[in-house]
Order: sequence, then structure tokens, then C-alpha cells
Amino acid sequence: MKKADIGLVGLAVMGENLILNMESKGFTVACYNRTVEKVDHFVQGRGKGKKIIGCHSIEELIQNLEKPRKIMMMVKAGKAVDDLIEQLLPHLDDGDILIDGGNSHFPDTTRRTEYVESKGKLYIGTGVSGGEEGALTGPSIMPGGSPAAWPHVKPILQAIAAKVEDGTPCCDWVGEKGAGHFVKMVHNGIEYGDMQLICEAYQLMKDLLGMSADEMHKVFKAWNEGDLNSYLIEITRDILAFKDEDEQPLVDKILDTAGQKGTGKWTAIAALDEGIALTLIGEAVFARCLSAIKEERVAASKVLSGPTPKFKGSKKAFIEDIKNALYASKIVSYAQGYTLMRAAAKTYGWNLNYGGIALMWRGGCIIRSIFLGDIKKAFDKNPDLTNLLLDPFFKEKVEAVQASWRRVVARAAENGIPIPAFSTALCYFDGFRSERLPANLLQAQRDYFGAHTYERVDKARGEFFHTNWTGRGGETSASTYTV
Repeated sequence: MKKADIGLVGLAVMGENLILNMESKGFTVACYNRTVEKVDHFVQGRGKGKKIIGCHSIEELIQNLEKPRKIMMMVKAGKAVDDLIEQLLPHLDDGDILIDGGNSHFPDTTRRTEYVESKGKLYIGTGVSGGEEGALTGPSIMPGGSPAAWPHVKPILQAIAAKVEDGTPCCDWVGEKGAGHFVKMVHNGIEYGDMQLICEAYQLMKDLLGMSADEMHKVFKAWNEGDLNSYLIEITRDILAFKDEDEQPLVDKILDTAGQKGTGKWTAIAALDEGIALTLIGEAVFARCLSAIKEERVAASKVLSGPTPKFKGSKKAFIEDIKNALYASKIVSYAQGYTLMRAAAKTYGWNLNYGGIALMWRGGCIIRSIFLGDIKKAFDKNPDLTNLLLDPFFKEKVEAVQASWRRVVARAAENGIPIPAFSTALCYFDGFRSERLPANLLQAQRDYFGAHTYERVDKARGEFFHTNWTGRGGETSASTYTV
């Protein structure tokens, strides 16, 4: 057997499936796992009879690779990646390439790229989205790191990636250092937002409209055939139809405490660092945190009272309102995510292709949807678009459904049903379109207690003033800065 085109370390589900995907596209793959029994089990099982070389040591893996060697690391994010890099580096030649395909935090990828480059090697940190099925049949792949590495890995990564209708792969170069993992992090944050919005739509139908899982299944099925067509709507449709052994909906038996791996939290923290109002994804993260304190919520439910949900009017019309509110809120979530990417690109000197990112997310990944095609068109038309809400297509869409959106948020508040993502999306929309916000009073308060100064509407921007509000303060003011 000829030497392998690429090596892969880490035979968990994603690693195995990526190897099978690569092999099915004509590549020979060498594989290694710290627990070597997994190598034999895989090569003699799912990999039997395929162009896969099982290796029992790192030395054997290196010996079986064509130069420049390309090694994809599919191990747990964090220390395991650093440890593996240290094990691999002594065996590599200058120009060899390490690829981290895990969910690493983007500052770690920036640090590792600089470190590996200092040793004469090349590094790629790439987001891979699509779960185990995507890894096998075509994921969305978001590579960044050493630009010199891209031409060597491009044929493999683009071959295994998902394809859109015209055959374009959902994989292209994102940018230097941690750019690929940053874009994957924002993808995951948007995924948190999309999932929370869908859950709020479900809760409104269940608790306010009193709908059964089967009735909701039909609604999501219909939604998946229109503007909301997406992977997450599709799987929600299927989940609601799934029955347990007693023929009752399985979803009703699942405990309402959500887990999280941290990428949504990282997105929210990055937004705080950049000073970007990423309110919807923030609320989606906090909603999971609130869900996790189940015992406290059960105790509080026996003590704290609120309205009993009662619905009057046309259920059919309100379901249409929920659909419209979901669509409008989704626009806000993506608008915020793209605003964060634009701010980070400025901070880190990345040249991000925003239309290209929408295309990468158009297929293979968890947030894939028909909607992303419209985002790509918006950025193709205006690469300097500062906010998706200002694109004519999305502006028209939001304005057409905002009455529905307001009705949903108002009804939920009146009936005591928490919909933090829908609500914060509407607040952001109203805040963003406000020429004047009450921050003038806030600046006066800051100046009153801390002499933090303020600007005036009748003076040029950048000129700062301080008032002795009590008559007891002096003329000294604090320095002006924004964190």
C-alpha cells in the first residue's frame, strides 16, 4: 500500500467518520489512537478492506505519511491538544502540517499556530461542524492558521466537505491564526440561539396553546417547507413525532435541564471583550444555566405565583405569529453574530469573507438553512454591510413581520411564559433603530458619582465635560476611556 495522503490521531466517533469520509473520496489515510486496541478494532471493523493504514505508535504514523506530512488531531480540546503537539513535533520535518479539528478556543489556536511556526512547521485550526453524520457524509469545515499550509490541505478538506447545490464545497480559507476556530465558535453561538428560539416557539405552542407533540410535529413539518427550512427545524419535527416504548412522545419524558460544552459561553465572552451587543446568544446561554437549577425552580414554583396561561383568539393566526417572530429573531441573532465577527476581524487583523462564511454554513453544519443563502447574497451585494438588518431584503422581512413579533412577546409576558431570546431580539431591534437612547442619563449618573465626564449634543464628538453636580466636588475629572 502506498504512503498515506493524511494521518489522523483520535479514533472517537468524529475521527472515525472523517477517516471513512476521506477514504471514500480516494485518499489513503493513516490512523493512530493512544489506546491502540481502538486502531485494530477500527481497521478490522468499519475500516476493513479500505485504504486505511492502522498505526500502533506515533513513529509508525509519521513513517507512513507522504511529505509534507499532514496530521489531523481529533482529540479533546485543551491540554490534550498541547500534549499531542509536543509528542508529534520531534518527529516532523520543516513544512509538515498539524491540523486541529476539535472545538478549540480561538486564542489557543493563535498561540499554537505561533508556537508550531516557530519550530518550522505549519498549523491549521479548523472548525468542523455537522456532528457524526456530517463527519461521515460531508461537514462544514472552517480552516484558519498558517496560510502556507492551505494549498496542501485544500484538496482533501474541500473533497470531504458538504457541497451546496452548484457543487461549491462548504469549506474555504477563513484567515490567519485563530480565525477558523473563531468563526466556528460564532457558528456554535448562533446554534445556541437558534435552538433556544425553537424551544421558545415549542413552549408557546405547548403551554399557551395547549398543543400536543403530534400537533406541533405538523407545524414544524410545515415550517420546514418554507422560509424556516433548516436542519434544526427538521430534527425538531422528527423529535416531536418520536414515540417511546409506550407510544407516548419521548420528548415529554426528557428532563428539562440543558447541558453545554462552553462554545456559546466563549461567544458571549468574546462579544463582551469586543463591546458587541450579542444579546440573543447571551440569553440562550443563560437560559441553559437557568434550566440547570432544576431543584431550585421546582421549589420556587411552589412559592412564586404568576398568571395561569389562557389563550383567547385564533390558534392558527397565533401559530403564524410565532413563525414570524421566530424568523425575525433569527435575523437578529445572525446580525449580532456577524457584527461580532466584523469587530474581531478588526481587532485581530483578519480579512474575513462574510459571504463565504455564509456559504460554508449553507450545508453540512448544524445551523445549515435556506436562510444562509440570503445572507450570502446580502454580503455579495455589499461586502461592507455593517449590520444584516440594514440589508434591503432583511429590512423588508423584519418590517413585514414585526407586528407578529410584538404580539408574541406581549402575549408571552401577559401569560407568564419566559421567552428570553424572542424578547431580547425585539429589544435589540428597537434599540438599534432608536436615534436616541437613555444613555445620556447614564453618563450624567457616571459623571455625578465618579467624575467620568460626558459629551454634549451641542459640541463636537470627542470633547468631554465634567459638571460639579453637588457644588461640593472640585473641577478634577477622571480620565476618559472605554473598556
